[in-house]
Amino acid sequence: MPELMKAAIFIEPGRIILGEKPIPDVGPLDALIRITTTTICGTDVHILKGEYPVEAGLTVGHEPVGVIEKLGSSVTGFEEGQRVIAGAITPSGTSNASLCGFHAQCGGQEGHGWKAIGGWRFGNTIDGAQAEYLLVPDAMANLAPIPDGLTDEQVLMCPDIMSTGFGGAEAGRIRIGDTVAVFAQGPIGLCAAAGAHMMGATTIIGVESVPARMEMSKKMGATHVVDFSKVDPVDEILKITDGRGVDVAIEALGTQETFEGALRVLRPGGTLSSLGVYSGDLTIPLDAFSAGLGDNTIRSTLCPGGKERMRRLMETVESGRVDTGQLVTHHYPLDSIEDAYELFANQRDGVLKVAIRT
Repeated sequence: MPELMKAAIFIEPGRIILGEKPIPDVGPLDALIRITTTTICGTDVHILKGEYPVEAGLTVGHEPVGVIEKLGSSVTGFEEGQRVIAGAITPSGTSNASLCGFHAQCGGQEGHGWKAIGGWRFGNTIDGAQAEYLLVPDAMANLAPIPDGLTDEQVLMCPDIMSTGFGGAEAGRIRIGDTVAVFAQGPIGLCAAAGAHMMGATTIIGVESVPARMEMSKKMGATHVVDFSKVDPVDEILKITDGRGVDVAIEALGTQETFEGALRVLRPGGTLSSLGVYSGDLTIPLDAFSAGLGDNTIRSTLCPGGKERMRRLMETVESGRVDTGQLVTHHYPLDSIEDAYELFANQRDGVLKVAIRT
């Protein structure tokens, strides 16, 4: 095995380059994965733009699909050469947060076991997946074998986009017959619409303006798609619901405008499920919040992770209940990842998700 590998490295705001790094050593609880396919996330673009801070020199990316190259001495239940994914969120599996089911808030070695966003390690606090090799910590809590017959592209959304979008629907506690609005139909919003459909919502209203995304929204479960460039989405959603509002509003972009819109379309007692990564302060308008007396719930969600989550998502894909492979619109080799970032960050050429092959 070579000593060096290619990796997408954050240098400074506005600059991610393809460089070389040593292939990581494998500790007793770790696994080394040879990456076969990964992708670029909107959060990576926040990092590129300096809107989310990470250390210079970090390998970015948090969506790995690959093959086990080497297992740590204490790792059991897996084999070298096995095809696997790992979630974008990699909990220790033993912290207080993990044992309470809050894998994304895993405190690892903290005495009390809790740390906000602590479960997000790849491309945040440790080297990530946009590389030829990836070190997976706490491998027995995080590796999930890929079912035979599923391609890399079919499971590529499971580590983050599908898990996050479905998590938004789950956090909204959608019930059979609910009416749901999803603000923004990028990849996460599209998966949120699919999750709402699977959970039993019968009216699903996507908010979007890009024609290709509006069309994809219908394929992923939306019954209505509101073009916010032509009508006020709040007014239109209230018309669709005869003034009642929606049971659940999912915010999937991370702006004041979409957050406020989601709040304004909620019926009394409804739930706002927030998925966006916000890069500035949010304000809550008094009238939209009913002066704090509307019995509304606001819940935020970071991508659920861990191997059981990944297993369930891949089972969902294998069953044919959802097709997230259709969200892959572009393909690049790792050698051209800088070009892929330029395309994705500028949302050119109808891009939804980019498959990066190593």
